[in-house]
Amino acid sequence: MNNPGSAWRLPSAKTLLWTSVVVAIITITLKTLAWVITDSVGLLSDAMESFVNLASAIFALMMVTIAQRPADDDHPYGHHKAEYFSSGFEGILIIAAAMGIIWAASHRILDPQPIQQVGWGLALSVLSSCLNGLLAWVMFKAAKVHRSIALEADARHLVTDVWTSVGVVVGIGAVGLTGWLWLDPLVAIGVALNILREGFHLIWRSSQGLMDEALEPEVLADIQKVLTDFDHHTIRFDHVTTRRSGQRRFVDLHMHMPESWSLGRAAAVRGRVEQALMSAVPGLRATIQLLPTDVEAHLDDEPDLT
Repeated sequence: MNNPGSAWRLPSAKTLLWTSVVVAIITITLKTLAWVITDSVGLLSDAMESFVNLASAIFALMMVTIAQRPADDDHPYGHHKAEYFSSGFEGILIIAAAMGIIWAASHRILDPQPIQQVGWGLALSVLSSCLNGLLAWVMFKAAKVHRSIALEADARHLVTDVWTSVGVVVGIGAVGLTGWLWLDPLVAIGVALNILREGFHLIWRSSQGLMDEALEPEVLADIQKVLTDFDHHTIRFDHVTTRRSGQRRFVDLHMHMPESWSLGRAAAVRGRVEQALMSAVPGLRATIQLLPTDVEAHLDDEPDLT
């Protein structure tokens, strides 16, 4: 279970995404300058991904703002799934950037160009990578506390950007040592393939969230532990189903109890179970249907239309 106090020590999701926008602008400036002074297609690919960082951070900020809106008549379960659109959009942008990098690098393989002022170019690239790495570390921690897929997606993209810069730095250093100009575009293509992988991963994560994926195994274990504490010879639980919707978590289940119990007694026990579940799993919404012990629900049976 998350430590409630940690939420106070970490910035909010919106604050971090605003920070991501500012950092993206800074890194775009640094990496574009590095490309201009070196004429390296590898550094150009690095700068192009930073433009994707900026667009992604802005879109994620919009979606997080929408996700935080309260439930209304048209959206009685809230707007939490808006964050999944952010993750999917970011994946699409990453794939588009990767294809652009491959196109630019393939031309440079056929017509290699010398790299200028390598030292300054690498220094600017390393500085921007340090900024992205630090921000990604904070965003990963905040994503766990706030249960935000938009923050997680942006953090993953920033990590991909860091590895992109590492690859570019290694490639340019190798060009400087060997004089093999074709290494520069080759590294750029390798970077693009890595970016493609991350883009498809984000789109997959987004699609699974929109399809009401079940809760994580560790969360399911917490739910089962609570139910086991209440389960005894007079009460039992079955038909436990779960799903995720952005920051929200849902569990539906049946609670069987003796038919001799009064409605008030059964409702009181159900209330204690609901409170225990929501205390064990932050953000959980529990729906419990009461049934007598000898009554079974046939949820998967075909309806009898005769």
